[in-house]
Amino acid sequence: MISISRLSFSFGKQLALKDINFSMRQGEFVFLCGPSGAGKTTFMRILHGALAVQRGKVDVAGYNMNTLSENRKHFLRRDVSVVYQDFKILPDQNVFANVELPLKVRGVARHIIDKRVRAVLRSLQLDKKAQTLCEELSGGEQQRVAVARAVVVKPKLLLADEPTGNLDRDLAMRMMDIFQQFHKFGTSIMIATHNQEILERMPCARIVTLENGVMHEERLMHGVTP
Repeated sequence: MISISRLSFSFGKQLALKDINFSMRQGEFVFLCGPSGAGKTTFMRILHGALAVQRGKVDVAGYNMNTLSENRKHFLRRDVSVVYQDFKILPDQNVFANVELPLKVRGVARHIIDKRVRAVLRSLQLDKKAQTLCEELSGGEQQRVAVARAVVVKPKLLLADEPTGNLDRDLAMRMMDIFQQFHKFGTSIMIATHNQEILERMPCARIVTLENGVMHEERLMHGVTP
């Protein structure tokens, strides 16, 4: 699903990622950990094509990120969904319209869109907010809309950058249950988080740590082998 060799990335003179080697098999669940400023968001933005590869080799979901042109990145994003820290939802559109958007872009039939969007909204306790404008939602509700829009397309790979950061404990745990459900159906998932309780909820997940742009050796929660 992901293959990375000697990846480095700089913002001007500041080196954000340093000589990273990483691989992720199809169907794996990986936590990306590390303090603020460690390079987690930069790493995920490269995987999604939002940042170009500067040095090293990167393959994601069968796409060579070194050679993938800008006008072909929409093909990558059919297979790779992302939940950003800043949500990137449409504030002047209602919840249903935000979540159905990626399905409409793909030309999915109307009856399938309606069924799938309603199911995802129910799972994230957003069904009663379906016709509410997103600008009227709380930060936690907007975050759940972003997650709903990412998972509704049933991606091969889901990248989530601190997806529970604005949620209370109960909703955070419920969201993790949603991620687990999609994982059971074969979606590969990478979540950037520093929430220890979330890590403990997935004892068989792999953990990778970034610190000062350096990726530490991978390990498994509680030493459990998947």
